[in-house]
Amino acid sequence: MNNYWINGMIGVAVADAFGSPVQFMNRESLKKNPLTEMKECEIYEKPAGAWTDDTSMALCILDSLRLVGRMNAVDIMERFSKWLYENDYTPTGEAFDEGNTCVSAIERYHRNHDVDTCGRTGEHANGNGSLMRTMPICIYYVEKTHEGSVTVDEAIADIHNVSALTHNHLRACMACGLYFFMVREMIFGEGSLQERLQKGIDCGFAYYEMNIANRVELSRYGRIRDISAFRLLPEEQIRSSGYVVDTLEAAVWSLARTESYRDCVICAVNLGDDTDTVGAVAGGLAGLYYGYDALPADWREKLLKREWIEEMCRDMAKR
Repeated sequence: MNNYWINGMIGVAVADAFGSPVQFMNRESLKKNPLTEMKECEIYEKPAGAWTDDTSMALCILDSLRLVGRMNAVDIMERFSKWLYENDYTPTGEAFDEGNTCVSAIERYHRNHDVDTCGRTGEHANGNGSLMRTMPICIYYVEKTHEGSVTVDEAIADIHNVSALTHNHLRACMACGLYFFMVREMIFGEGSLQERLQKGIDCGFAYYEMNIANRVELSRYGRIRDISAFRLLPEEQIRSSGYVVDTLEAAVWSLARTESYRDCVICAVNLGDDTDTVGAVAGGLAGLYYGYDALPADWREKLLKREWIEEMCRDMAKR
């Protein structure tokens, strides 16, 4: 199946569901008993294949793009609200594993309906809650910039705006922007996985370096600038927390060190801590590069509401 919407979105959802059962477990425990198969999530009493808030919020964005036909911040926030308050876009009819920063932003929006002020600002707005859901807006603008109907400046501005709905800090927005450049290379780039990752990172850094005001925050991502060196870092130097820099690093490291979707996701998830989100961020890029048929068939088949997600993706591909 060569539909990059499906490749990316199912790549995210499968990895999210795979990582959820061991969420918050430490690395030492997982080394003793590594996760290698899709299992039920005992923490939230969910069956195998149940994805978390990462995929739910990504589906809100996907459905907004599908039905509105463009990025509309108000519509996205309305769908986030339906997820949180009405349990829409959930695998089992119940929202769960909601991140504090996302919840507080949705609550603020629910009170004042202002998309410009609902997102959290300041240092504490640098969790991974906007990066985890950024795949659909990135694919959308990869398409638009590829066909020439939108400039990269316009694309990055809107990707930042979608991040800022909940995580309104340049560092968190920048992670989503760097992800855009990697997504672009996974879809339209050439060469090996490592070559495409490096090209994406090079383009992302070159873009942000054009504005000197970006350079302090960009330096936070300095370790991933040289993929060939970064991938050789020992595991003990890779953190897998909910901090956005840690999550992006752990995802890129897992992707660069492995040679299949399955191995990438297993590597990412068994780093421990924020397992579902590190898995989802890595799994989205891996899905784009390796393709749908490379995802383990038993993992795909267990994914709840897979046909519904794929149908939305097919609708996006027909536009």
